[in-house]
Amino acid sequence: MTGAGMVGPRDMNPVGPANGDDSAGEAPAQPVRPVPPPGGGAHRAVGGARHNDHDSQPTADQVDVDRHAANVLRWRELSQARNEKRRARDEGHEGEVTADAAGAAAAKRKQRPWWVELPILIVVAFLLTFLIQTFVARVYYVPSGSMEPTLHGVEHGGDRILAYKLGYDFGSPQQGDVVVFKGPPTWTPEASIPGPSTWLGKIGQALGSVVGIAPPNEKDFVKRVIAVGGQTVSCCDAQGRVQVDGVSLNEPYILMDADRTEWDWTVGESNCERKPADPAHFNSIRCFGPYKVPAGSVWVMGDHRSDSADSTYNCRGLVPAPNVQCQGPIPVTDVVGRAVAIVMPPSRWRGIGSPDIMSGAPSG
Repeated sequence: MTGAGMVGPRDMNPVGPANGDDSAGEAPAQPVRPVPPPGGGAHRAVGGARHNDHDSQPTADQVDVDRHAANVLRWRELSQARNEKRRARDEGHEGEVTADAAGAAAAKRKQRPWWVELPILIVVAFLLTFLIQTFVARVYYVPSGSMEPTLHGVEHGGDRILAYKLGYDFGSPQQGDVVVFKGPPTWTPEASIPGPSTWLGKIGQALGSVVGIAPPNEKDFVKRVIAVGGQTVSCCDAQGRVQVDGVSLNEPYILMDADRTEWDWTVGESNCERKPADPAHFNSIRCFGPYKVPAGSVWVMGDHRSDSADSTYNCRGLVPAPNVQCQGPIPVTDVVGRAVAIVMPPSRWRGIGSPDIMSGAPSG
């Protein structure tokens, strides 16, 4: 039903026949387009084509991908910064590591077989031994029995003793020290062992002397220091003992041969008076002096007092006179070192002490 105020379907179509005839062929109805959301924008034409703004909106998957890419980029930047700090910190050690690696590689390349290494090691060992024995300490073969019973000489197997050299580089020999020294030209050799006659034997002796296994040199002496520069030494007191500056020495180590009766001393009978029939001689062969030791020298004697060619040699039993020439004191510069220990044979291992011989001899 139509009428005033009523609108039919035809009236809703804004497009009609050109002539306004209602009954003529009707135009098909156009579909209603959806209204875009607010802010969605209008249709735009680019290059003659129509694009919808709704198609350019990112999806949820795209947002996740973009966030992951940003995280990866940030992680890479942090990792690169850490690597740069670590590289700067380790840069100082890089040279050392490289040098150590190069050294290890070179050592591996230069490794020699044992038959080449062994002679080299032997030569190095002898060289080090030579340097130590030249400047620090040296092993000596005791040449004679003049220091019995403290040291055994060649006749009883021969002790090897260690002479410490550095001690006298910073000081001087003291009373009671057992010292090794080079005998002055006027001293009588104590060692009577013939040396090698062949060149091979001489080489062997030279090498053996480096480690103290060769026979002793005839000019090497081992004695005990009795008096030093400035002191006066003489013999004997009423007990037949050596005196230094009037003090009788305490020498419990002395050995006297029982079969050498000229060395006997009988308390109350023996003395150091001159013989009435021969005023140039004392009554006992033990007697000598007094002699004053020059500065820079030491007076030495053997512990085996009745069999020792020491400072008293050639003047025992003789009254001091211009024609009496003792072997006498030795220069401190001729002293090699202080004997500190017996190193061979193993059964004789022990230290060599320096007793206080000025402590005073026991009475009796």
